[in-house]
Amino acid sequence: MTNPDNQKPVEVTDVETAAEKTSETTPASGTSTITQRWKREDLIKKASPITRGICLLFSLIAFLIMVSNKHGYGRNFNEYEEYRYVLAISIISILYTAWQTFAHFSKREFFDRRTSTLVDFSGDQIVAYLLISAASSAIPLTNRFREGQDNIFTDSAASAISMAIFAFVALALSALFSGYKLSTHSFI
Repeated sequence: MTNPDNQKPVEVTDVETAAEKTSETTPASGTSTITQRWKREDLIKKASPITRGICLLFSLIAFLIMVSNKHGYGRNFNEYEEYRYVLAISIISILYTAWQTFAHFSKREFFDRRTSTLVDFSGDQIVAYLLISAASSAIPLTNRFREGQDNIFTDSAASAISMAIFAFVALALSALFSGYKLSTHSFI
């Protein structure tokens, strides 16, 4: 078979050697890798307090909606322990995320770095579990009430539960970022 360009066929070894030559680190490609890593680490440093702030917002909204859910006898949130549990966990979530957000923005270290990283990860995990636990305990009661009649009491309860679930999602993302920081942290 003739070659239309009158060139010799390309050998596999020629391609491999060309790939090895281009994969060698040059100053330009090395700095781009480093800057990409710095950008990723900077993004993670910014994302963790942002997700905690979002969790703080959703927890505060869930708290306010649940506290204002008083509509007469049989339609008060404090008559049902499932709704009181959502309220209590919302308060815990508000306190935890407010403390974490304050600690981040004040730039003060309350613990050494190793302990702080472990507290961030375990605290995010625990509070996220409590949020989803509270929401999942109140959903069946709200569904049972909605079967009988759909009114402002059940709508308010459902919206508070939704805010608790959104707070869980935000804190679960923060736990992912904390887990990444924990896995990249040197303990030596």
